[in-house]
Amino acid sequence: MNLHHSEDPRRWNLDAEIQMFGLNGSRITRREALRLGLLGTAGLLLADRLALRAFAAPAPAKPAAKARSVIQIWLWGGPCHIDTFDPKPGAGNDYCGPLNTAIPTNVSGIQIGELLPLLAKQADKYALIRSMSHGVNGHETASYTVQTGRPSGGRDVFPGVGAVVSLFKGYDAGYKSLLPPYIVLTELQGRFSEAGFLGSRYKPFATGGDPGAARFMVEGVVAQGVTDERQRSRRELLHKLNTLERAMKAGDPRLAALGQCEQDAYEMILGDAGKVFDLSQEKDDVRERYGRNTFGQSCLMARRLVERGVPYVTINYKGWDTHKQHFQIMRRKLPELDRGLATLLVDLSERGLLDSTVVWAGGEFGRTPKVLWEAPWNGGRNHFGKVFSTLVAGGGFKGGRVVGASDARGEEVTDRPVHPSDLIGSVYELLGIDPDAKLPHPEGLDVRAMPTVADNAKRGGRVAEIM
Repeated sequence: MNLHHSEDPRRWNLDAEIQMFGLNGSRITRREALRLGLLGTAGLLLADRLALRAFAAPAPAKPAAKARSVIQIWLWGGPCHIDTFDPKPGAGNDYCGPLNTAIPTNVSGIQIGELLPLLAKQADKYALIRSMSHGVNGHETASYTVQTGRPSGGRDVFPGVGAVVSLFKGYDAGYKSLLPPYIVLTELQGRFSEAGFLGSRYKPFATGGDPGAARFMVEGVVAQGVTDERQRSRRELLHKLNTLERAMKAGDPRLAALGQCEQDAYEMILGDAGKVFDLSQEKDDVRERYGRNTFGQSCLMARRLVERGVPYVTINYKGWDTHKQHFQIMRRKLPELDRGLATLLVDLSERGLLDSTVVWAGGEFGRTPKVLWEAPWNGGRNHFGKVFSTLVAGGGFKGGRVVGASDARGEEVTDRPVHPSDLIGSVYELLGIDPDAKLPHPEGLDVRAMPTVADNAKRGGRVAEIM
């Protein structure tokens, strides 16, 4: 049903209404949802949800779940470990530049970068992995490895963590919410297909918009310049024009399925489900604590989503690819990260959500420990996959701990190398997902959630010391 809208209802143009129902049984496809009109992204999300019911659920997870949700804070571009979670104040100016001070935390013996004073007060809530390593220095390939736990370049594109969690914790596993099980704030990276061979059913919903704006314009849910009253009027008009539904036999399962899809979609737009995106419902002092900026309000939005039971939320936080003017950028970015992330940890803890929510903060790699003072970098840092740091908290991860170590200049791992597959497998275990669970490969191949010994992927073992 193609509806071409103008403000004059007499200008509606209806194609043959019979096509609206795509008479192919009760299952609704994305194409058929598009024919409904007016429902936008909300309609497509609900169409995917209904379609998922036709697929068999995966084998039940084996480990006991400690965590229910994950908030992944992706520091897009790669943060420098020396300036953040693995400071090297004795390395000298060529390595530290002007950020040459490490500050103590509330856990004896743990120090972090000087521009992270709020996180220093919360060290008992998180663990630092200072020996992350994969040796990859390209954004796309490093992002793929950190998100999937596998090296790039094989015959398959493997799904990222969020897609695997969506498979085992989403609609296939009985997830009932109208909110998608895998949500990205606010835009996809475009580095690789997050869903990989699992396909579009497990792709994340990217909200678009800016949660730091006066109104968070969520793609397909909140429309620019369209009030709730106007949405209700559009829905009423659609029903008046839908003469086929009134003419067809009552109780037709195809009509019932379409009706449910429409009802759920409007619940996302006008009902309680969609209100989760309305940050004006939060007290001003709470919003101020997070920081009135895109990242701070994204952290607050992520808390609201896991509070509603969304299994996987990614915050794609740009600005960490600092080849030039590194220290100038860090003086802006690090206080923003410090405020948003520290407040998120406190807020989750105070609400009783930290025990059931994994918080994972890090990027695709670190940055060169030695500062590039020469032109054209003029005080920049390049890509560095040999050593980098990651912060993990909640969901069964123990706080106040450090895993692994790098050398005095942050150039080599000296103790307990941790590879992406080790961390991802640990997250799966905390979620109650068996890392050896079989994934539904389109060609029927025997593929596991995490690489096995036969896959020749680098592995150092789960980070059991902080679980």
